[in-house]
Amino acid sequence: MKRYIPNAITLLRIVGTICLLFLEATPHLVTLFWLLYAFCGLTDIADGFFARKLHAVTKLGKDLDSVADLCFVLCCIWKLYPLLHLTSWMWGWIILIAAVKIINGISALVVFRKLIFLHTFANKISGFLLYILTPIFLSYNIITIFIIVAITATFAAIEEGHHIRTKHKICYEN
Repeated sequence: MKRYIPNAITLLRIVGTICLLFLEATPHLVTLFWLLYAFCGLTDIADGFFARKLHAVTKLGKDLDSVADLCFVLCCIWKLYPLLHLTSWMWGWIILIAAVKIINGISALVVFRKLIFLHTFANKISGFLLYILTPIFLSYNIITIFIIVAITATFAAIEEGHHIRTKHKICYEN
């Protein structure tokens, strides 16, 4: 029974993400949207923690976690886009990161004949910073916050591509 706990937590994040679609996002951190946003972030941390602690790490769990991450990111982009006041150079940087991630995905399909979602340390740090700093950026529009997250995400995307193109062991494990 314990081996199902991490996947159940991940499924809760997916449900929470779907619920976010029906709530209004405002920069103020007192709304239900932001409480549910926090819940989704905490379940992202908790599922991996419990998977390792309970020795319940599975390929299904990793894939489900990646799907939940993608759903959460796409939902947040959809809901927070109207609140973002990004300049053209910021959008260019975001598009560049997305392009590298897409190229990485295509490379994984070519090299391994499957989609690979890497849970590298840099990807985890990038996701954590994005999760923590997005509400602050929306509230105060501090350019430094964007730069920190963008640099980290750029490094994570490049590292991910390196692992895929060098057929690193971490790719085979996913």
